[in-house]
Amino acid sequence: MADQIPLYPVRSAAAAAHRKRAAYYSAAGPGSGAEWPSSRYQLEDESAHLDEMPLMMSEEGFENDESDYHTLPRARTARRRRGLERFVCGGWKLLCTSCCDWLVNICQRKRELKARTVWLGCPEKCEEKHPRNSIKNQKYNIFTFIPGVLYEQFKFFLNLYFLVVSCSQFVPALKIGYLYTYWAPLGFVLAVTIMREAIDEFRRFQRDKEVNSQLYSKLTVRGKVQVKSSDIQVGDLIIVEKNQRIPSDMVFLRTSEKAGSCFIRTDQLDGETDWKLKVAVSCTQRLPALGDLFSISAYVYAQKPQLDIHSFEGTFTREDSEPPIHESLSIENTLWANTIVASGTVIGVVIYTGKETRSVMNTSNPKNKVGLLDLELNQLTKALFVALVALSVVMVTLQGFVGPWYRSLFRFLLLFSYIIPISLRVNLDMGKAAYGWMIMKDESIPGTVVRTSTIPEELGRLVYLLTDKTGTLTQNEMVFKRLHLGTVSYGADTMDEIQGHLRNPCPQMQSQAGGNNASSTPPRKAQSSAPKVRKSVSSRVHEAVKAIALCHNVSPVYESRAGVGGEAEYAEADQDFSDGNRTYQAASPDEVALVRWTESVGLTLVSRDLGSMQLRTPSGQIQTYCILQMFPFTSDSKRMGVIVRDESTAEITFYMKGADVAMSSIVQYNDWLEEECGNMAREGLRTLVVAKRALTEEQYQDFESRYSQAKLSIHDRALKVAAVVESLERQMELLCLTGVEDRLQADVRPTLELLRNAGIKIWMLTGDKLETATCIAKSSHLVSRTQDIHIFRPVTNRGEAHLELNAFRRKHDCALVISGDSLEVCLKYYEHELAELACQCPAVVCCRCSPTQKARIAKLLQHHTGKRTCAVGDGGNDVSMIQAADCGIGIEGKEGRQASLAADFSVTQFRHIGRLLMVHGRSSYKRSAALGQFVMHRGLIISTMQAVFSSVFYFASVPLYQGFLMVGYATIYTMFPVFSLVLDQDVKPETAMLYPELYKDLTKGRSLSFKTFLVWVLISIYQGGILMYGALLLFESEFVHVLAISFTALILTELLMVALTIRTWHWLMAVAEVLSLGCYVASLAFLNEYFDVAFITTVTFVWKVSAITMVSCLPLYVLKYLKRKLSPPSYTKLTS
Repeated sequence: MADQIPLYPVRSAAAAAHRKRAAYYSAAGPGSGAEWPSSRYQLEDESAHLDEMPLMMSEEGFENDESDYHTLPRARTARRRRGLERFVCGGWKLLCTSCCDWLVNICQRKRELKARTVWLGCPEKCEEKHPRNSIKNQKYNIFTFIPGVLYEQFKFFLNLYFLVVSCSQFVPALKIGYLYTYWAPLGFVLAVTIMREAIDEFRRFQRDKEVNSQLYSKLTVRGKVQVKSSDIQVGDLIIVEKNQRIPSDMVFLRTSEKAGSCFIRTDQLDGETDWKLKVAVSCTQRLPALGDLFSISAYVYAQKPQLDIHSFEGTFTREDSEPPIHESLSIENTLWANTIVASGTVIGVVIYTGKETRSVMNTSNPKNKVGLLDLELNQLTKALFVALVALSVVMVTLQGFVGPWYRSLFRFLLLFSYIIPISLRVNLDMGKAAYGWMIMKDESIPGTVVRTSTIPEELGRLVYLLTDKTGTLTQNEMVFKRLHLGTVSYGADTMDEIQGHLRNPCPQMQSQAGGNNASSTPPRKAQSSAPKVRKSVSSRVHEAVKAIALCHNVSPVYESRAGVGGEAEYAEADQDFSDGNRTYQAASPDEVALVRWTESVGLTLVSRDLGSMQLRTPSGQIQTYCILQMFPFTSDSKRMGVIVRDESTAEITFYMKGADVAMSSIVQYNDWLEEECGNMAREGLRTLVVAKRALTEEQYQDFESRYSQAKLSIHDRALKVAAVVESLERQMELLCLTGVEDRLQADVRPTLELLRNAGIKIWMLTGDKLETATCIAKSSHLVSRTQDIHIFRPVTNRGEAHLELNAFRRKHDCALVISGDSLEVCLKYYEHELAELACQCPAVVCCRCSPTQKARIAKLLQHHTGKRTCAVGDGGNDVSMIQAADCGIGIEGKEGRQASLAADFSVTQFRHIGRLLMVHGRSSYKRSAALGQFVMHRGLIISTMQAVFSSVFYFASVPLYQGFLMVGYATIYTMFPVFSLVLDQDVKPETAMLYPELYKDLTKGRSLSFKTFLVWVLISIYQGGILMYGALLLFESEFVHVLAISFTALILTELLMVALTIRTWHWLMAVAEVLSLGCYVASLAFLNEYFDVAFITTVTFVWKVSAITMVSCLPLYVLKYLKRKLSPPSYTKLTS
């Protein structure tokens, strides 16, 4: 069959496409685009063959030349074999899915989202009904609460089983004991659960009510009125003050800022703490007064609600003017809900509310999280149920199916029902509450809050940790660290030298009106050749600092003294222009750090508007520059530029700064840039290359006419504009290289190293830029210095994704860096292959991730690996990821408390996660595993005794112990010692932190498995048999003596077994043991209904009980001693 497959033609096509693609990526300069179209069409033509080009997932395949196609024949054969099975299963699955979808659609009647026309200030003109603008994080409502909570409880086999058993006691023929022995424990479990859920739900309700009740000013024909956030409608005109949350998605109509723009903080939406510049619709911004918004007839056409927070398409139309005014609206004219106004007062028209806002659409519904330990125990209870049924069937068979055998079968099922103990749920739930209390009381991790008390054991089973970057690993505080001029480098300790250079030649500079441009006096000559005279260090420092002070999009802001007027128009007299009152606003914290640094060395940015900016020199003189053009930073260009004219000399200069990869081909030849960029990157600094070019008036006018023409073109506007700008970006003079540090959170590096040593794979998911994410990954040691990094190239279609995945497949032991867009394409076509490859990487960095992509990655890991995932974040954009992961940890930081409120565990610092996992995760899992198995042992041992008793007495379905004895056995006689296992610990916290490798054992789940469970089953059968047979052998006259001997020996055996299980004694454990024994001895005086009190006080009773207890426990003590000597666990080697 393999001979019939045409491999070579496809291979050659793929190779050709790959060569062309490689040429596209490697070529630099304008000419590189020529080859690309043919390569692109080649890839599209190939998509038909892609099913014949499977991605190789084996190591050996790539050593052979024909690697990509070796799996093909085998894959097709397997596909054929599975054909019928897939048809049957797939058909059934499709039928079920279709029915379920139909039912869901009928129940929910999901409304189709449509584009809309919104009239300014006229909500009543809306053609259709829109959702209420209320936030709802509750899981239930008043009608679904009880059914919902009961469903969550009874979907577990354990609880459902006990419900059936308890209900059976209402049937007289099946009644075995008192009703309270069955219903009291079940009722207690349900009451505790309902109470806990009710408290959690009430807290969620209060938080929602607080947000929905926030008051906003709504503009009406009659003036301003106050409205609640939840009462805002589509079409309302809402006024939002500075530092106030935007309540719904709006189009930005007007602002109090003279420039017609404002800054907003989007950290709760996309996780970026950079401020975003938003521009008001020019038609409404030009209106003389606020009230004029009602005197015009205007509407906004908005696209249908969608997930993408980075794009928007719409139009603004004013009908009552001649001719009608049409303005196109884009993302810069929008104000999304849950962002914060950072400057001025804004007025917007509401276009989306409630469920249709971008923030709500990007938030997934919270799911009820169930721990892996609970699922494992659920599996074990099913195994116990099978054993219970089998034992009952054996009993009825040995009985000979006499009379109504089915009634006997059901009675045996009830008699042995203690094989599955109801106290298991009670003990585990109380244990979880105890672990939560211990975590919150731990002084080493102050401020930690447990919000979901049902999954503390998950902290001990984690394999993947998904972390946000901004505010989680970093403090998002940028500090200027290094300035490199090629021959001289300035660090934090030599900044005073720069101040000296700026102060000294100031008069000379002023007289020359900028001596840094003197070298290019005839600007035409400056373009063709470098200056003949070598510049002094002082003049180069001047040029560099001036370039940094001018090339940015930072605006200085001065707080007003007075409150905001009704018209929201400030008077300049109300503002204080002193240095202490100035703050800087920008779309990037890097830029603010650079401008703050120029201020610290003496060159201060004092004012800026859309057309000019002013600098103050160290001598106090003001230099004014006219801004002719701004070229903003984009993720594609990786650079930003500005053309300014010096007002005093009329000289025009083009300044540009950007990433070294983008700038290295633009600046004049040099021999130091690449090396120094590498040096700074190794220090964890974010580098920017700064360059300039002097322009003559003619050159600028020529550029401006071509640039304006390009901006007006309809087709390929972006390409034409980029081409015109690139014509300026040639042979630019390299001025300097800057290094800025994004400070990491305290102890991030040791914490990440600790987690890595514990066998946890760390993935960084961030909405930030690729360069920033890679830099932080290196500086935080998420990626070690010796490790290679594979940057996944941008892919847009299936063919590109296929080739890029195959290229990545050939790399070994390297970290992966991939962007959100490329990830989306790969997940669409090659989800399984990408997951398998990424999971083999020591670290993965996903940049430009949307909130929904973060959640999808968490689900992808759960689905493909079956391992437990943990998500760590601190902003509103991390909520979806936190809720999707098996365990969510929120950090209370600068980005608000949204993430910490939605998380299962809330911490104050990233470094606390180490102790939370290594110490508390370990303890919770180990303790719950021991507690769960011991409670099962407690039920198995008494069921074994019942089986022995029934088999001796002709298979009669009569209970061995009745009434209070059974209740007392599971509660006051053994409950406290058994529950004291929640205080047990196998290693000290210090040892667990010192040797994180111990954590690896936990992820294998060896503390609770079918193997350990089987050991406990064998122990239970041995001990139950010994106790019952021993009592039957040693009793002399009356049967009541058998009960007394066996029950007393049973209680003593349980207390001794607890002592045998404990690894580290706590004083409360000893108290529990003594107290329980005391309770039993004291209660013997009142149990004359069950025991012969006269017999209990004899020596015969004492020695018989002692002998039976000794035989049941001593061999286990001996076995435990031998095991610890011959095969000690790993942690004992560390503690000895």
